[in-house]
Amino acid sequence: MKYIIAVIGLLVVFGMAYLASNNRKTIKIKPIILMVVIQIILSALLLNTALGLELIKVFAGVFVKLLEYAGAGVSFVFGGLANKGESPFFINVLLPIVFISVLIGILQYLKILPFIMKAIGLLLSKINGMGKLESYNAVASAMIGQSEVFITVKKQLGLLPANRLYTLCASAMSTVSMSIVGAYMTMIEPRYVVTALVLNLFGGFIVASIINPYTVNPEEDILEIQDAEDQSFFEMLGEYILDGFKVAVIVGAMLIGFVALMAAINNLFELIFGISFQEILGYIFAPFAFIMGIPFSEAVKAGGIMATKLVTNEFVAMMDLAKLAQTFSPRTLGIISVFLVSFANFSSIGIISGAVKSLNEKKGNVVAKFGLKLLYGATLVSVLSAVIVSIVL
Repeated sequence: MKYIIAVIGLLVVFGMAYLASNNRKTIKIKPIILMVVIQIILSALLLNTALGLELIKVFAGVFVKLLEYAGAGVSFVFGGLANKGESPFFINVLLPIVFISVLIGILQYLKILPFIMKAIGLLLSKINGMGKLESYNAVASAMIGQSEVFITVKKQLGLLPANRLYTLCASAMSTVSMSIVGAYMTMIEPRYVVTALVLNLFGGFIVASIINPYTVNPEEDILEIQDAEDQSFFEMLGEYILDGFKVAVIVGAMLIGFVALMAAINNLFELIFGISFQEILGYIFAPFAFIMGIPFSEAVKAGGIMATKLVTNEFVAMMDLAKLAQTFSPRTLGIISVFLVSFANFSSIGIISGAVKSLNEKKGNVVAKFGLKLLYGATLVSVLSAVIVSIVL
C-alpha cells in the first residue's frame, strides 16, 4: 500500500509542478527519471544499510564534536546564565552556529571549499541536464548559505536571464546551509537531516526542470566564481565570527516573534472558533501529509507542523515536532523530519531577493516578482523528498 501512495505522491508533485511550468514543451523527462531513481537509491543506502548508517554516524559524530568545541566557547561567555539542568535554546542550539561559521570561513580561505563545490557541481551538471553554474550554485548553497552563495557568482548575476536566475534562487531556498545543520541535529535525528540534505539537492533540480525548463548553450555555460576579497587570515576570522553571531541572533529574534505570534493567533482562534489556527492549517495540509505516506490518523497533526514551517520557519516547526514526537509513529516522525529540513518558508523570499538586490538591484527586483513561485517550487521539493523517504522507511 505504501508504494501505491508513494506513486500517487510523486504524480501529485510532478502534476503540481507541471501546472506551474512556464514552458511545458521543453521539459526533459530522462534527467528527471534518472534523478528520482538516484534519490531512491541514496535514501535506501543512507537509511536501510549498514554502510549508510555508518556514514551518517561518522557525519553526525563530526558535528557532535564540533558542537562540543563550540560549547567550550559558549560556556566561557554564558556559562553562569543557565540554571543547572536547564538547556536554553539560544545558548545550546543557536550560539554554536558561530563556531561552525568560523570553520566554513577557514575552508573558504584555504580554497578547499570552493574546490569541493566546483567539483561536485561539475559532476552534477552531467546528471541533471542543467548548466555548470546552476549545479555549482546548488552545492554552494548547501555549504555556505542561501544569501552568501550569490556573492560567489556576483560577476554573472547581471548577465543571467530570468529563467536561469530562478533556478539559482530555487536551489538556495530548497537546501539548508552547513552552518545550521548542527543546530538541526540537536532537534531531530541526524540521519534524517543528512538524508534530506542529499535528497533536496536533487529534488531542487527535478522540480526546477519541470517548473522552469530550458537549455543552456555551451558557449553560455561558463562558471566564474568570485574570489574572496584580499584580507588577512585574522580579518577573515573576525568577519565569519560576526556573521555567525548575526545568524544566531537573527534566528533567535525570528523565533521569539514567530512563536509569540503563533501562540497569540492560536489563542484568538480558540476563543472565537473553538479550534486553534494550527489545527485549521493541519486540516488544510493533511492531504499533502497523506500523499507523503503519513496515515490518516496522524495526517492532521503532521499537516499542522508542515504548515507551521511554511508560515514561520523550520526551527519553530521542529520545536512543535519535538513536543508531539511521542504521538507519532517512527515512520511518520522520519517523513516529517525530512520535510522540515529546508529553507522553504515565506521569510526566505525576502532573504533571497534582498541578497540578490544588494549585489544587483535590477535582478533583485526580478527575483522579488517570482518570489511566490520560488516558495511554491521549494515546498514541492520538500514534499518530494518526504515521498521518496516514505518508500524506503
